Amino acid sequence: MTTDSIDARELARALMNRHDPGGNVPDAAPAATAPTPATPAARSTPLTSFRDHPGVLDATRKFGALDAWTRESGGLYPYYLPHEGISGPVTRFAGRDMLNFSSFGYLDLAAEPRVHAAAVDAIHRYGTSAAAVRMVAGELPLYGELEGEIARIYDTEAAIVTASGFLTNAAAIAFLLGKRDVAVCDSLIHNSMVSGTEWAGCKRLTFRHNDPESLDAILSMSRRSFDRALVLIEGVYSMDGDVVRLPDIIEVARKHDCSIMIDEAHSFGVLGERGLGVRELFDLPGDAVDVWMGTLSKALGSVGGYLAANRELVEGFKYSAAGLSMYTASPAPSAAAAALAGLAVLHDEPERVAALRHNGDYFYRRARELGFDTGNAQGTPITPIITGADEPALRASLALLDHDINANAIGHPVVPAGEARLRFFVNCRHTEEQLDHALHTLRRVFDGLTTEGHLQR
Repeated sequence: MTTDSIDARELARALMNRHDPGGNVPDAAPAATAPTPATPAARSTPLTSFRDHPGVLDATRKFGALDAWTRESGGLYPYYLPHEGISGPVTRFAGRDMLNFSSFGYLDLAAEPRVHAAAVDAIHRYGTSAAAVRMVAGELPLYGELEGEIARIYDTEAAIVTASGFLTNAAAIAFLLGKRDVAVCDSLIHNSMVSGTEWAGCKRLTFRHNDPESLDAILSMSRRSFDRALVLIEGVYSMDGDVVRLPDIIEVARKHDCSIMIDEAHSFGVLGERGLGVRELFDLPGDAVDVWMGTLSKALGSVGGYLAANRELVEGFKYSAAGLSMYTASPAPSAAAAALAGLAVLHDEPERVAALRHNGDYFYRRARELGFDTGNAQGTPITPIITGADEPALRASLALLDHDINANAIGHPVVPAGEARLRFFVNCRHTEEQLDHALHTLRRVFDGLTTEGHLQR
């Protein structure tokens, strides 16, 4: 079955067309049928190169112009720019100290000596790699300690840690859903979740961003057509900086007998008084959702992913899910130890979370006062500055580098066409003076682009 995304109007037409004379909807049929693709004409010469691959051509077109602008200005190329040292609020790039707004190390734990010491100790004890799949010979005591702490935080029976946040989402969804099932997705979910639905071969339906009424409408029309239904959402949306309306979405999902999986990559360590994420923010029990997912690579200053759920489901992930603990190498010992130490610092130093919350609110408020379009942002550590077209976002990013400020441009297809932006990640260690300096510099850059005709909303 082709995995695709359809809106409510298309879905309604498809369902009405599929009613039998008795008015019944088949229990497990797809909600819409994709047109049969035309048989491709035979090629006289087989394709033997990927130089004309659509993705290759698109990258050449999109980034070729950026490379030309960089050469003309003599400035720095803004992507794959190596930093010399720890990625924190100020980072050294190409021999220059820059204000850094491209790091999602919100709590600055990658610079924390306790985290460093734990990682070094793990290397001395276990080496740089577990050198095996966990299920076979790659299990370490560190993993169980970390999983126990994550399960305690989420009030769940168990948890599993993995080597990759992206793979955690994709592999978990591919394990949970099949061809008779449906993923009902917020329109702004991360690509890793979208990839998981494609791997699963399930139907994917999309509801309006953070809109429980839209979710209710979709499920009212479609739920009976599928076996399992899984609602996919995020805690803080990584491109927009807004917080999920979780209690309302839970209410709608449960009304329609749906399971729920939430990606806390950008909300754990950020939301709640102690930084324990959306569960703490909304004071929810551990079984309020079915699968809690998060990463170790954002606020915790490490790398990898995790899932927290009931014991039976976690055992399924461990023993049956390809890409979680089967067919993939164990997390690096240093990564697991660093995450454990990061959690300890999070518990011991709640002032980091308070400082981050202050900085997120401050940056968002000052950006609005200076006339920037911040889209859906709500004062989290993520604030987008919307430019509309891709070119002004890229030009503004280049200009900021010339002023020793690093903030990356995000364009189509990562965000919808016409919604390109500069995305600012705020750190708990940024000062108000640094935040003001960045925004006033950006205001001058935007005013210059407007004068030159590059920025027209």
